Amino acid sequence: MLIIIAGYGLDGLSNNALSGQDLKYLNGLKIFQILSSIGLFLLPPIALAWEQTGALKSFYGFRKPKIGFLFLVFLIMVCAMPFMEWTALTNQKMAFPGFLKSIEEWMRTKEDEAMKMTILLLKVNSVWSFLLNLLMIALLPAVSEELMFRGGVQRSFSRMFNNHHIAIWASAFIFSAIHMQFFGFVPRLLLGAVFGYLYYWSGSLWYAMLGHFLNNAYAVCAAWYLQSKNIPLTDADDTFHFAWYGYALSFIVAIFLLKYFKTKTSNEQQLD
Repeated sequence: MLIIIAGYGLDGLSNNALSGQDLKYLNGLKIFQILSSIGLFLLPPIALAWEQTGALKSFYGFRKPKIGFLFLVFLIMVCAMPFMEWTALTNQKMAFPGFLKSIEEWMRTKEDEAMKMTILLLKVNSVWSFLLNLLMIALLPAVSEELMFRGGVQRSFSRMFNNHHIAIWASAFIFSAIHMQFFGFVPRLLLGAVFGYLYYWSGSLWYAMLGHFLNNAYAVCAAWYLQSKNIPLTDADDTFHFAWYGYALSFIVAIFLLKYFKTKTSNEQQLD
């Protein structure tokens, strides 16, 4: 906040500035996003590891990743994309009964606000702005949010409940809810659970971080492609569709690859 005030004055912290409604504060908004990710999601789990053991690597499990497993995570994310698209499209059609319409309207408002900000941040006009988006939207969240939710929250829930399934799904629920985008809650919940199981099965955060990075980087790259074709980012959801059997095949193949990842990484941990 001090950096933004130094650059823009107190107006840089106004609702218009931080919601992206005033484009002259766009760089300040990006600074706010980057430093907020560091402060909210990166530093707390680092502090937790330091307080507990003083060793980040051993506390969270940063075992050296294997090329084959990294490629397997890549395949999982690619094959799961159609199914995740279907869950997103289904979630967006969510409707509440009449007595809960006020809650639905509030959720729609929050969703629209988040979407406007996301579209604003995804707009690029140069290679440098594209690379900045990869850092801000893909790389930094992949590292910081996985440290927080899989490394910190999931680990804490595992010790609390002594049940890794509860820990994985509870941390995935919080991970999805904290984004305040309720009409994208289900796909984000499922992604969080997938990252949680990748971490639990392998004992290494690298694979969850890679999956998270690939998911977010795809959005950044897709936005760049759409802009290069002069397609509005608001039409992104109407660009890619599959037949029902495509979604079904995506789900089946993704589950198969996840089970294969579980088997191979579990066997490797036993050998170690």
